[in-house]
Amino acid sequence: MDTLLHQITERIRAASAACTPLRLRAGGSKDFYGQSLAGELLDLSGLSGILSYEPSELVVTVRAGTPLVELEAALAEQGQCLAFEPPHFAQFGASHAGGTVGGMVAAGLSGPARASVGGVRDYVLGVKLLNGRAELLTFGGQVIKNVAGYDVSRLMVGALGTLGVLTEISLKVLPVAPAEATLMVGNIAQPHALALLQRWGGQPLPLNASCWVHDDSASPAQDTLFVRLRGAAAAVVAACARLLAELQAGGFEATRLDTAQAGADWNACRDQSLPFFQAPSPELGLWRLSLPPAAPALDLPWAQLIEWHGGLRWLWAPLSSQAQLREAAAQVGGTALLFRAPQAGNTGATARFHPLNPVLAQIHQRLQAEFDPAGIFNRGRMYPDAN
Repeated sequence: MDTLLHQITERIRAASAACTPLRLRAGGSKDFYGQSLAGELLDLSGLSGILSYEPSELVVTVRAGTPLVELEAALAEQGQCLAFEPPHFAQFGASHAGGTVGGMVAAGLSGPARASVGGVRDYVLGVKLLNGRAELLTFGGQVIKNVAGYDVSRLMVGALGTLGVLTEISLKVLPVAPAEATLMVGNIAQPHALALLQRWGGQPLPLNASCWVHDDSASPAQDTLFVRLRGAAAAVVAACARLLAELQAGGFEATRLDTAQAGADWNACRDQSLPFFQAPSPELGLWRLSLPPAAPALDLPWAQLIEWHGGLRWLWAPLSSQAQLREAAAQVGGTALLFRAPQAGNTGATARFHPLNPVLAQIHQRLQAEFDPAGIFNRGRMYPDAN
């Protein structure tokens, strides 16, 4: 065990004995995400570096504090990538260096390609972590295989550090797609855009990502759909020709965008640096609605940006709309969470995450009691009443 890991282990052991809450942090790019930032700071940014990388095996193992940009640069040299496009959120971190691999796993957030290639959880092969007893545990491994029983390493995805301190993570990586194209469809209402995406999703098309946005700032207001195709060159070329012909026959304004410019825009969508993600008012919060892709357009009075072929919907709304948004999401089998709180007003009484049903809440509590019996890790980060 190296010196830094030993120091972190001893810090956890002391905190557990004294029941002292610890706030886990590396890049700090997701400090805005979740319920609370209570506890003494435990800086994990020093746990950095790529430990092993086997391009031929499509597997990489890194320390949890490794910056995403460092890992992605190493993968790019070998023509590979993190296919689920994790957000960097550099603009939200104190150092503006962007997210880390550990934060990526802890938050469980994925980018535009999520609906087509899977999310973070689908690419985690194994982890090492320190639990609340300061024990170093290993789950999973470094090979792509079927798992007998439940893969505990995947429990860490989206747990926001409440189950332990991630120290090492093994990930499956994929080759960069040989071809890519982005189509833009102008003046298309949300119901029509969702209908197209649902129809295309059931066809053998290299559909990789989509984004529909309503722009109130334009005069007149504009509704635009962007669709990204990725895959073999022949498949992308054929799909472009087919979709453009279909759209134009349907009376839509459709064009193919410059790939380099479109790539920058997709990255901006991933990192929430598009104009839509700038708060229209300090009293509004950014809400994230996760819905079945086949869910219809929701009758809500706020402008939306829709990703994941209809499965992810963003909007700016006041805290007073909490019940309305969660009811609308629940009616179609989805959830609504307050992703970024308003800059003005008291948010203490607002639960950031969609309430769990009693069965899931009990599972959460039992898992936390097993991994962190003293409740020292990111106390209250997920739910206000969590210890």
